[in-house]
This record gives sequence, structure tokens and C-alpha cells, in this order.
Amino acid sequence: MATKIIFFTVNGRPEKAEFPGDCPAQDVKDLFRSAAEAGPHDILKLYNPKGNITNISPGLEPNSSSCCYKLEVVAADCNSAELAGALGFDLSSMEKRLQGLEKRILTEAGDAPAVVYEMKKQVDSFREKLESVEHLSWLGLFKDLSEGTHKPSPFYHKRTLHKTRKECEHVREKFLQMSSLEVSEEVRQYLKTPTFDNCFEPKPTMVAVEDLRLCTETRVMYTDLDFIAAFNIEPAVLQHFLFEVYRRYNNIPFHNFKHCFCVTQMMYGLIWLTDLKSKMDSEDLLIMLTSAVCHDLDHTGYNNAYQINARTELALRYNDISPLENHHCAIAFEILEKTESNIFRNLSMNQYKRIREGIIKCILATDMTRHNEILNKFKSILTAFDFTNKEHREVLMMILIKVSDISNEARPMEVAEPWLDCLLQEFYNQSDVEKLEGLPVTPFMDRDKVTKPSSQTGFIRFVLLPLFIELANLFPCLEQHIIHPVRKALDYYTEMEKALEREKVIRAQICVSIDYSENVPPNLIGRSEAHSFWPAANRVVSGRSGDFTSSSSMKVFSSYTLCPLAALPTSPSRGVAAAVEENKQSRRGSQRA
Repeated sequence: MATKIIFFTVNGRPEKAEFPGDCPAQDVKDLFRSAAEAGPHDILKLYNPKGNITNISPGLEPNSSSCCYKLEVVAADCNSAELAGALGFDLSSMEKRLQGLEKRILTEAGDAPAVVYEMKKQVDSFREKLESVEHLSWLGLFKDLSEGTHKPSPFYHKRTLHKTRKECEHVREKFLQMSSLEVSEEVRQYLKTPTFDNCFEPKPTMVAVEDLRLCTETRVMYTDLDFIAAFNIEPAVLQHFLFEVYRRYNNIPFHNFKHCFCVTQMMYGLIWLTDLKSKMDSEDLLIMLTSAVCHDLDHTGYNNAYQINARTELALRYNDISPLENHHCAIAFEILEKTESNIFRNLSMNQYKRIREGIIKCILATDMTRHNEILNKFKSILTAFDFTNKEHREVLMMILIKVSDISNEARPMEVAEPWLDCLLQEFYNQSDVEKLEGLPVTPFMDRDKVTKPSSQTGFIRFVLLPLFIELANLFPCLEQHIIHPVRKALDYYTEMEKALEREKVIRAQICVSIDYSENVPPNLIGRSEAHSFWPAANRVVSGRSGDFTSSSSMKVFSSYTLCPLAALPTSPSRGVAAAVEENKQSRRGSQRA
């Protein structure tokens, strides 16, 4: 029997499975479970290249490395013996006891009091939280951190925080071999646009290959802005510099080397779009591009608020003043102190002093606590802006790196949205650690209070748009490139937020009027329709535009006022309109039958 080869990714990591076509189904599932490093009670989901959930079985269609399946560990089985042992009680038995009490109350009183429904709601919430949260700090179980290194340990990945020597050496060797590699003219022109697709999810080869490409394209930016000739930068030194930068970005979901590239590419695009080459000298442009490259060096995924509240080494070293940004600057000039990676080594003393001062100002400007200060300063000089005025240029440079740093929403949605998912991963991880350590919880990072759309609507409306609009007032050509896409993103997340609110109201109404007895009279509800409808209807919106725009959803929901226990939602993941459409298809099928 011929073997099947299945290419897939696990948390962005490429994997390959090989098994005979007649392999038992359980063996195939165990193979994928092993690849995901999942426990026996973890729940796995496999998505085909189109993004649809597919069954893990010997019947999987073989694919190529360019068209991968995606494997995710989505939850832990709340009925597992390990979880019951850890909690000290069994959720399933508790639920059965509650159902028994409900039946007795229904029999004796004819209707269940409101307190029973509230208890059921709390049990469902408790179950959902146990299935989705990675630790139990929210139960008040805190870890004793009196011993150890006091360094936060992220929950979200199994790779080491810093790149391994083997990983770095592989990239270094390949990158140095690629010094003569040419990039096509088409790619060079594409790099100058804000719509550039930064390939958020690497192709299913090694991640290092993707990083090599980004290093090469960053080198192209230095070349095409004429920095090599203007500042006598040796190609080999630039190669070493970019490799050292790559090495000092950490393995975290958002503030990683790919984010560094995105910010640098946006800065590069803005320089070309606004024709800054004719308005500012080469030293200013070199300051801006190098600041973008170095702006988040050695970021660990925890913001300044955490550093200060946890009294970390960085906070103590920099006296609670922009500890992260000061650290990024220090690492940048630590790299530049090495002769083999010092791209400024052929500059005069005055040139180096000016460029160092400019880079420090730009990187420190990325501290969001200074946002209003810098934006107000820019607004005050905007009406009389003068490119020959040194102070005006410095403020503009700070504005440009700020815009580049938070510019993901100016990119196409299919590029921008995965980055938001990664940012929320870091945010939620920080709030989890803050709870674990008994620190003040950063409000906009709390997974119990923040949703995907709510995290964006306020940020876009009150931070992103005002900043982008002021820059477009100086450069009207940017209106179509950065303002229009951000307005579309705001509309997208506003609609998503409204859909979530509608779904929350609907679920609350259902819970109030629900009859939990398994013996619901058939004349009160069509059981088969409810069972097929609800699992699809109650999923949190996380998809693309169009998943939550149906105006008929309320009409469909209003006809279902009762629902059996088995049909209660447990793991939301999709929008209302998608459920409505599935219900329509189900009805059509039953009518034809």
C-alpha cells in the first residue's frame, strides 16, 4: 500500500506526516497529536488550505509543501481525570447533579426559579473558561516567585525566548552566501508600497528561509536609498549588521524580526511616497530607516507598565523612564560597537554624533506614553512646517517612525488581521502573568474584558486616525495609501463588535427562557432543528468581512425561545450570519426531504 505524505503547520512551525493509506484512524490521530505535542485529553482541529475544518483520518488528501493544512490545539477535555484531580472535583458529575436538581424542581414546582438558570449560566462560563485559559491564576492560585530568576516565562510558545546558536548559525551562513543575490525590479517597486504583503505566515519550508528573504529585502532598501555609496558602507558589514539585528529579535508572537521588517518596509515606503529624498538629506533618511530596523531589539513581549510594576532589571536600570525603548537603543549601539557590524564606521565624528542622536530620539519616540506629547508638538508646527528647520525635521522623523510602528491596519486586511491575532496573544499572555504574579492587570490586555474588535475600534478611532490624518495634512498624497485603509479597518471591526453584542444579547435571551429538562414537550420546540442550528449559531466572530452582516439573523433567532441542554453553545468561534445561512440550508434540505 502506498504511503501518504501530508504537509501541515503547528503554530506556524512546518511539519510533515507520512503514513500508509490503510493506516488505522486512531494511529493517524495519534501521529498528529504527537506533532502538536498535545496531551491525550487535548482537543485538536485541522484546517485544510481553504481554511475549513477537516477530519483527521486516513482519508486526508495528500498535498504539497506549498499548500499546507493547519493544525491547532484548541482546548483541553474538561472531563479528563487529570483536570478533575487538579480541581478536586469532577465537572461532569457536578453537571449531572445540577440536571437532577433541575428535573426535581420542574416536577415539584412546575418551573425553575431564576437562580437555577443563573447557576447554570455560571457553570457554563466556568466550563468554557477552563477549556480556553492556560492557567488557573484567575481562580486566585498564584505562583510563589520568591525564588528563581524573576524573569517572566511566556505560556504561548515552546521555543526558547532567544534564538538558539544553531538557528542563528544556519541563517548567518546562508545570508552571507546570498550577498550577491539580486532582487527583481518588480519586488523592488513593490517594496515601496504600503500594500506590500510581508508574508506573515511563512511558506511551509523552514522559517529560517523566510527570515533570509526579509534580511535580503532589507539590504535592498539600504542599497536603493543610495546609503551604500553615500556613507561608504561595505556590503559585508551591512550583511553582518542585519544578521546581528535578526539574532537579537526574540521568538515571540508580535515584537519579532518580522515586525521589525514590517515597520522598516513601511518607513521605506513612506520615504518614497512622500518624496523625502528631495526634501531631507541622506543622513536623516539613514536615521529613520536604521531606527525602524532597531526599534524593538530584544523585546520580550512585556510592555513598560509590566517592567515598572514588576520592578524588572530594565525598569531599575532606566529609572522607570521608557525602559524598553532605552534598552532597544542600547542593544542597537551594542551591535554598532562591533567593527564587523558597524555600518557607521566610515563616518566622520560629527556625522556619527548626529546619526546616533537622531536614532535615539526616534526609538524613544515609539514609547506610546509620549504619544500625545509628540503629536501635539507636530500639530503646533504643521501650518508653518519648514523642511529647512532642524527642529521641524526631527519632529517629523518621530512622527514617521510612530506611524510606521503602528501601521499594520494601513495594510490589506488579509495581511493586517493575523498580526492583530499575534499582538493579542502577547497582550493576553502579559495579563495572565500579571494575574499570576499579583500585579496590576493592564486593562486593554485582560482576556476577560477585551475582545478582538473592542481592542481595535478605540485604538483606531482615538490613536491611529488622528496620527495618520495629521501626517496626511502635510503629505496629502498619503490619504489614499494610509487613511482610506484605516477607515475601512475601523468599519470592519465596528461591525464585528456590533455582531458580538447582538450575539451576546441573543444568548442571554435564550438562557433566560430556556427549559433545561430533557423532556421538553415536542410542541414547544423542533429538537432536530435546534440541535443542528445552535452549534453553528453560537460562535464568536473571528472571520473575514461578511461573516456578520445578515439583517435577518434576529428574525431567525426570535423563533427559537427554548433549547435543550445539549444544544447550548460551548466553544464560540464564528459569526451570526454564518449560522443563519447554515440554518437556511438545513431548512431547505428538510423541505426537499
